[in-house]
Amino acid sequence: MRRAIYILELAFLLCGLGALPAHAQSIPHSEPSAVGGSSKEPPIDGVAARIEDDVILESEVSESAAFQKLVGDQPKPRSELIRELADQWIVRGEANTTKFPPPPAAEVDSDYQQFVKQFGSLEEFQKRCAAAGITETAVRRQLEQQLYLAHFLDYRFRAAAQVDDKEVEKYYDDEFAPQLKARGEHVPALEEVEDTIREVLVQRAITERAAKWLDETRERLKIDIVPQGSGS
Repeated sequence: MRRAIYILELAFLLCGLGALPAHAQSIPHSEPSAVGGSSKEPPIDGVAARIEDDVILESEVSESAAFQKLVGDQPKPRSELIRELADQWIVRGEANTTKFPPPPAAEVDSDYQQFVKQFGSLEEFQKRCAAAGITETAVRRQLEQQLYLAHFLDYRFRAAAQVDDKEVEKYYDDEFAPQLKARGEHVPALEEVEDTIREVLVQRAITERAAKWLDETRERLKIDIVPQGSGS
């Protein structure tokens, strides 16, 4: 549960998380864009943005948008999707510099199965994938990318994200207990939920530190967005 909360926290920071865990550079996707798609030749990929000496491809923007549609998020402007992908590029590059390992296959398998279960059945999941315009392989890739980047940000910032007892008590008094009372639910004693609250606050601090780091790093980068349809 704690790791699930952390992934959700980071989703606000790096929404699509469309990074490839084994590579520092953007890589085109050669598969069709929808489940059971047409056998026609896929369109030639284009450049959506240039970032330093690398590029963000239109296929990456499309896949990120399709994944967000699948999970029920509101459509975002192309420029915002590109910014998210640029942030992922920053994190991915830092992770590769430190030779941070990819998540174990067993963990990816578990997350993928849990994700599919949210749709009620495999058939419904496949139907939603087709409607969103994303393959099952791409969904698995997106989830693996989320795990990779989330684990790295945890590794990079957790040591500095210290939470003291006063902060835990304040969260319990100001947020945790009032929310349960408002829903008419039982409020457990602080001692029963102290560890969980502490972890939530640590995750919040990690997210805040990561966001600040990304803002500072982004300002030093040269990022040029290519108008859609203009080619590379």
